[in-house]
Amino acid sequence: MNFESLGLAPELVRAMADVGYTTPTPIQAEAIPLALAGHDLMGGAQTGTGKTAAFALPVLHRLAKAGPMRGPRKPRALVLTPTRELAVQVNDSLRSYGKHLRMNTATVYGGVGMQPQIEALRRGVDVLVACPGRLLDHLQQRSADLSQIEVLVLDEADRMLDMGFLPAIKRVLSHLPKARQTMLFSATFEDSIKKLALELLKDPRQVQVTPVNATAASVSHVVHPVDTSRKRDLLIDILSRRHQDQILVFGRTKHGCNRLAEQIEKSGIPAVAIHGNKSQAQRLKALRDFKSGEARVLVATDVAARGLDIPLLPLVINFDLPMVAEDYVHRIGRTGRAGASGEAVSLVAPDEGGLLRAIQRLLKADIAMKEVEGYVPSTGIRMGNDNASRGRPSGQRPPRRDGAAPRGRGPRGGGDRHAHAGPKGHGPRGGGERRQRAAD
Repeated sequence: MNFESLGLAPELVRAMADVGYTTPTPIQAEAIPLALAGHDLMGGAQTGTGKTAAFALPVLHRLAKAGPMRGPRKPRALVLTPTRELAVQVNDSLRSYGKHLRMNTATVYGGVGMQPQIEALRRGVDVLVACPGRLLDHLQQRSADLSQIEVLVLDEADRMLDMGFLPAIKRVLSHLPKARQTMLFSATFEDSIKKLALELLKDPRQVQVTPVNATAASVSHVVHPVDTSRKRDLLIDILSRRHQDQILVFGRTKHGCNRLAEQIEKSGIPAVAIHGNKSQAQRLKALRDFKSGEARVLVATDVAARGLDIPLLPLVINFDLPMVAEDYVHRIGRTGRAGASGEAVSLVAPDEGGLLRAIQRLLKADIAMKEVEGYVPSTGIRMGNDNASRGRPSGQRPPRRDGAAPRGRGPRGGGDRHAHAGPKGHGPRGGGERRQRAAD
């Protein structure tokens, strides 16, 4: 099977060949024909399976087939994403796939000035990629008009719900025509996703090509037991031995990631950090430096790394295990993409046994444990039952899915400013797209 056999426009087939893609991935092979036929769609796919092309190609095909709009160019397709980084990645893909078509795309997200976005919308846009909060700002200022939307895509819908964007999404939906095609993509189909799908989609077709909470078969997993006080030394030792590889390192907190990147830099290894306290310009520069090879190590939090598209990443290291077991799958999804081999290394302290056990339960498999000479911990990893079923070390409060403090009054950001309305509908409680105050 090739892209031409899916019925795509020749310009799109040519563009895919230009970027080296000739054979559709499973999600593309199943989803694209259904989308081209005009069906609403529920697409289940993990990061790295080619899901962006699975919705981007049908969207571009539909708009190209319809021809240019008469009069002012208002957006005809809308893609909603949970984070700024994912919005940028999706927009880059749309431009790449549609480079042989006369199609304008634009992104709308917080953390940057509105005026350039307003000017782009005034010039005319065919496909708009947006985070819900900033899009609501534009709708309130009447700088965005969604009355001509033909296709709506919700990308990473599970993460949008986790981050509390449902009220904002519903407000955006009130500005869209009821007669439209809607596609929803999610890594999981939990009850909340199914409920949202029932509200938004009409007689949807469902495509699930990746088992829920599965990691790529091409990824090898290993745990290195190590005392907390020796983690940094072991990490730098591993990075030094893998001097030719680009490596993504996950930390648990913003400040911890900053400190870790600085320590890696001091060891002579170029490293950058990406997290919610960074400005949008800083985040994009860090990502550019990493992709170009100027920085060999990227240290990131879970929320900041969501949506990163880094091809052929050979190694992901968990400096800290995630507090929520499902986030392990999202982290590891950065490597072993499109059938390539990858490695997932976790540095696990003795008191992180509960977190490790929760991850192994989720994967329904044990992870190989390998001690590293010179870094053998003073005690073994405690894999007992204390809090293990909840996946956290003993004595810690349950983590919230949005990463905020357990007793907070709502998520404190993540990717978008309007994730939560304030009292009596007077707007958000702060954080989010512009300030990113979450503990990500």
